[in-house]
Amino acid sequence: MKKILFILVFLTGIIAVAQNDELFEKGKELYKAEKYQEALNAWMKILESDKHSAALYYNLGNAHYKLNNIGPSIYYYEKALQLAPNDRDIRNNLSFAENAKIDAIEPLPETIFKRWYKSISGIFTFDGWAMASTIFSILFVALFLLYYFSVSERKKRVLFTGSAISIFLLLFTLVVAFKTYNDYTKDRPAIIFAESTEVKSEPTMGSEVAFVLHEGTKVLILDQDDEWYRIVLADGKDGWIPTSELKEL
Repeated sequence: MKKILFILVFLTGIIAVAQNDELFEKGKELYKAEKYQEALNAWMKILESDKHSAALYYNLGNAHYKLNNIGPSIYYYEKALQLAPNDRDIRNNLSFAENAKIDAIEPLPETIFKRWYKSISGIFTFDGWAMASTIFSILFVALFLLYYFSVSERKKRVLFTGSAISIFLLLFTLVVAFKTYNDYTKDRPAIIFAESTEVKSEPTMGSEVAFVLHEGTKVLILDQDDEWYRIVLADGKDGWIPTSELKEL
């Protein structure tokens, strides 16, 4: 009975993958034919089946951009970038979409160490850094064992140096993996979807307006109070906004 169930689950998975591939290719053909909304509908069916990929998000961003949906286009480019942080096409198209938004926010100045950390940590996702630390741990064990059983003094020196370097890289990648994972779980970025929204000083409709934001602006969620999010901008401004006005990444 378990074997039959496994076979049924396996066959269902194969059929689902085939259907998603068909929908993805259909969406690409519709996009080439400039039928952007229809392409969007095809790709959204894949997303509704809980299948995610950088390519899918990238194409969703492209379709929304062609339809002049700036907020959703930035949202999906950002989602694609989370899965493929070094993809040049995603970064370029995200830049084009960001140039179309209204709000121009100057970020607070960063220290040289923070800039260095961002440039290094952005090379991989936290999964990538974890994989790198696993590889270096295996490399360290292999080199150390070769060093231990080697009889040649010259080889011992080379292997010892290699194992020392590999353990340093292991510790470095492990620290970055934990730090990037902590950033991922702690940071809650979101994109404004409303065409225009008033950010309040308190989580009530009658409170004072702190500032106004427009579609496509990226914010960080700090807190939640019922149907309100407390958000902060890259320039340090913060306030409260209804949850319906943005979409969390």
